[in-house]
Amino acid sequence: MARPRKFDEERAVDAALEAFWTAGYEATSTQDLCDATGLGRSSIYNTFRSKHDLFRRALARYMERKAEELAELLEQDLPVREKIGTLLDRIVAEESGAAGDGGRGCFFVNTAVELAARDAEVAGALERDHARRLDVLTAAIEAGQRDGDIDRAKDARTLAGFVIATVGGLRVSARAGADAAALEGVARTALAAL
Repeated sequence: MARPRKFDEERAVDAALEAFWTAGYEATSTQDLCDATGLGRSSIYNTFRSKHDLFRRALARYMERKAEELAELLEQDLPVREKIGTLLDRIVAEESGAAGDGGRGCFFVNTAVELAARDAEVAGALERDHARRLDVLTAAIEAGQRDGDIDRAKDARTLAGFVIATVGGLRVSARAGADAAALEGVARTALAAL
């Protein structure tokens, strides 16, 4: 008979997410994961099979949280342009340090840069998440076009892709040293393009 687990698996995934987010996949050792989760190596490998499996679970958790945040924002009773402005403002706040994440950037972007070109499984997860965000933003922009809040002459899916690219660009620009004023300028310019 197998012994019952004496730890909360979901809390372990959350702790691993923090470790991977802080250092990246390659730089996070198994010992780092043991330290972060409070688990021994055998518990990590018996539960998650591998560092990669634990990473995939942590990435999935992060993407689900971000999807929930986006859905919650887009469900607010505000004009779509204002919702997108709020999204861009959040990104600027996160990336300029106002959100207090310690300068880690976006786990999605960090993972895309570090692993997507050489890890097909991770690349697939990132692609699926991107497609989901693209669909959600396209639907919101189409609603904004029907309401007259977004330019009807522009393709909604292209605008949604533009918003996603702007978010990614803001995040990468911040990592490259762009300050809050520069990020705010980009966000305002992007919003005006809608």
